[in-house]
Amino acid sequence: MSLRKRRRFVRPQGERRYRKMFVLATEGSKTESQYFSIFNDKDLTVHIKFLRGRDRSAPAQVLKRMRDYLKEFNLTSSDEAWLVVDKDQWTDEQLLQLYEWAKEDDSYGFALSNPKFELWLLLHFEDGKGVSSSQVCSERLKRYMPDYDKDINKRKISRTMIEKAVKRAKELDAPACSDWPRSAGTTVYKLIENILNVNTAEKKGK
Repeated sequence: MSLRKRRRFVRPQGERRYRKMFVLATEGSKTESQYFSIFNDKDLTVHIKFLRGRDRSAPAQVLKRMRDYLKEFNLTSSDEAWLVVDKDQWTDEQLLQLYEWAKEDDSYGFALSNPKFELWLLLHFEDGKGVSSSQVCSERLKRYMPDYDKDINKRKISRTMIEKAVKRAKELDAPACSDWPRSAGTTVYKLIENILNVNTAEKKGK
């Protein structure tokens, strides 16, 4: 039985070709894709490819979407593939599958927010300390985004706010966890840093 040859992902044509693609398989189908689409701006040199699924996918389903994609398409040497999930009610055993997958290749990554992705959004506005539950996280985010209901107004999120969120996330993740945050925290900052570093390197090279 012959193995099917994997295809290369055909990069979209636009005003400017990007140098690096980030393939993201996320737990949610709305908030995360809206947020990360910020980085698909034509002035940046990265492209975010979303592997969409149903709302509130279980970790195993997120991983399966990524595995299925990588069976069909080859990443280039510079591309990265990331799993982005929430801690919520998922067990360590469920999350361990994703963490172990991320260790299989240097181009793979695993970003988890505890209790949920909204903590990462909250860090754009404040330090996020004392978030003890999903409800507390949502209530505090509403102070800054009163109309928030899984929709994000990208125009209200600046590069400065994103950089502050990275700094605050690092402070919550100190000392840095080896797998995922066991208390309030998020490792989404690791993915964001990789995205921002591509654009920074591009500007320095000019």
